[in-house]
Amino acid sequence: MSDINNILKRLCDADIEFVIVGGFAATLHGSSLLTRDLDVCAVLTRTNVAKLRELLKDLHPAHRESRLSFLDNPGPGVDVRNLYLQTDLGPVDFLGNIAGIGDFDRVRANAIEVELFGRRCHVMSLDDLILAKQAIGREKDLRAVVELRAIREKLKKT
Repeated sequence: MSDINNILKRLCDADIEFVIVGGFAATLHGSSLLTRDLDVCAVLTRTNVAKLRELLKDLHPAHRESRLSFLDNPGPGVDVRNLYLQTDLGPVDFLGNIAGIGDFDRVRANAIEVELFGRRCHVMSLDDLILAKQAIGREKDLRAVVELRAIREKLKKT
């Protein structure tokens, strides 16, 4: 069972800068496509990884591929670029770099700010989201690009 909203609420309340990207960002821009995971771009410093461990510890976070506990792996002092986690509330991906866009600073520079659950959150811009989905190039992402472009055109007319 996926409960993206509760994961997102926790992140909003944490002392970690992030930008919502991926399918959830598309939904926030008006996409009708459903997503069952949460993708965020963040700077994955050792300090932020430690904060994420604390934030998620009661949700039994594990790496999706290896099923190893995120609470123990990677070990202290190991640098990470991306984290693909499964939690009791559903999957969440922490990405240090977004295909077609760049690192956190670049993603954050064009992000928009929205209110979710009474909290301010940053969301990848519609233009960057289109570029990222194109760069990934999977069939489902290219379908999303068609819809996101239509949303962009509709917004330009209003």
